[in-house]
Amino acid sequence: MELSIGDRAPSFILESGDGASVGLKDYRGRTVVVYFYPKDGTSGCTAEACSFRDHLGRIEAIGVAVVGISPDSPASHRRFAAKHGLTFPLLSDPDHAVAEAYGVWVPKRMYGRDYMGIERSTFIIDPAGIIQRVFRKVQVNGHVEAVLTALSEGRASS
Repeated sequence: MELSIGDRAPSFILESGDGASVGLKDYRGRTVVVYFYPKDGTSGCTAEACSFRDHLGRIEAIGVAVVGISPDSPASHRRFAAKHGLTFPLLSDPDHAVAEAYGVWVPKRMYGRDYMGIERSTFIIDPAGIIQRVFRKVQVNGHVEAVLTALSEGRASS
């Protein structure tokens, strides 16, 4: 099932890199950017996370939170966050149940090998838990800037 603008965002509770349980309900009353990425430490995922880190002040200044989700373990997230100075939660979805609920656990192909994995995707979820924007098949370069533009447009029309 592919989620669309106007759909209720699937609820989740996942473990973060610091061992805390973090759920979508923790952000009720606040807009949250939930981004799914394939793997800690890979070049594209590192660039994306560092871009969110570099723009986090601007994002938080408009009252928006950021959460990253991948199948990696909490220990992997802890190391990844420490190495790159990431201060937003990275959540562990080892059985990819949340990725499946969001429609981002998809068939992939690399080097002639077929497998299932995360399709790099971002969802902007409003304070009531409704999806306001969906970015699928994200290209890392310029993505966070596009998210900021969407957040600004959403605020202008509110």
